[in-house]
Amino acid sequence: MKIKEITDFLESLAPLSSQEGYDNCGLIVGDANTVVEKTLITLDCIEATVDEAIETGCNLIIAHHPIIFSGIKKLNGNNYIERTVIKAVKNDIAIYAIHTNLDNYQFGVNFEISQRLGLKNVKVLAPKRGVLTKLVCFVPLKNVQEVANALFDAGAGRIGNYEACSFQTEGNGTFKPLENANPVEGKVGELSTVNEQRLEVLVSNHVLGKVVSAMKKVHPYEEVAYEMYPILNENQSEGSGMVGELETDMEATVFLQKLKDIFNCKVIRHTSILQKTVKKVAFCGGAGSFLLENAKKSGADVFITGDFKYHEFFDAEDDLIIADIGHFESEQYTSHRLERILTEKFSKFALRLTEVNTNPINYF
Repeated sequence: MKIKEITDFLESLAPLSSQEGYDNCGLIVGDANTVVEKTLITLDCIEATVDEAIETGCNLIIAHHPIIFSGIKKLNGNNYIERTVIKAVKNDIAIYAIHTNLDNYQFGVNFEISQRLGLKNVKVLAPKRGVLTKLVCFVPLKNVQEVANALFDAGAGRIGNYEACSFQTEGNGTFKPLENANPVEGKVGELSTVNEQRLEVLVSNHVLGKVVSAMKKVHPYEEVAYEMYPILNENQSEGSGMVGELETDMEATVFLQKLKDIFNCKVIRHTSILQKTVKKVAFCGGAGSFLLENAKKSGADVFITGDFKYHEFFDAEDDLIIADIGHFESEQYTSHRLERILTEKFSKFALRLTEVNTNPINYF
């Protein structure tokens, strides 16, 4: 199996177009056509991770955090980033990063957290806008279902927990085939009127090209009449953070202890515990302080994330409990999530979870 086969699959779930503007996801080091011998999955790719890959015969490292965020002008080994890249190149080890695109994936980083916490009724906390397109095409009545099925199979018509969603209205279409036309219906030089169905579907932008190609492939017309409209609606299946509910209310201090145990936290930095119980839980793996207002609006009793700054704790305004469990701690199970995703797709693929603790923070 080539690296490209693995990365194409991952990007079909968490497309590179879903990453944030500051990010650097994708194949960072290596040739996409290289045959994979064994793969190492890790949260961070550092020198020790590359050493582990060498020792265990892995020639592909899949990391959550990119080793390179911004441009490198020199490779002299003057810092850990340069040394890691140099070592990987010297040993023919490819490095792939799947970061904020996996954060924004409905069944990615935050889904794993929800599973660990045993939450139900889970949904995206801050759904993305501007990532949807409405595709409209006009189809003869006898071909509507065939075209609709092709659109659905290509990824169109998915809204939240529903698929095969469309809207259809019947009407008349007119056309006059010109001299070089080869019409399915009507005759050259004559005006024709055909009973057609207007077929509308929502499409995520990252599969739009695939959907349009599928439509054109099965549509009976020589020239397909279709329209595309940018949609400002939120995409409930893509975005930052998540919010869900515990099966039963839990005393706040008991919940914090459970949180500490599940994520192996040395300490949890939190705001005042005002409410006695916790039911609704908002969370974001990594640095999620930018989602505090979303957590408040969701009605959450607690917001779990990492990297809150001192003054940001005041912003809780006694509306909820901020529980900062740490960046590494909140994302440590991302590797396990990636392992399951890849194992389900490639059952005989050689995968290995890192044994290197890449957390740069220690507690005394």
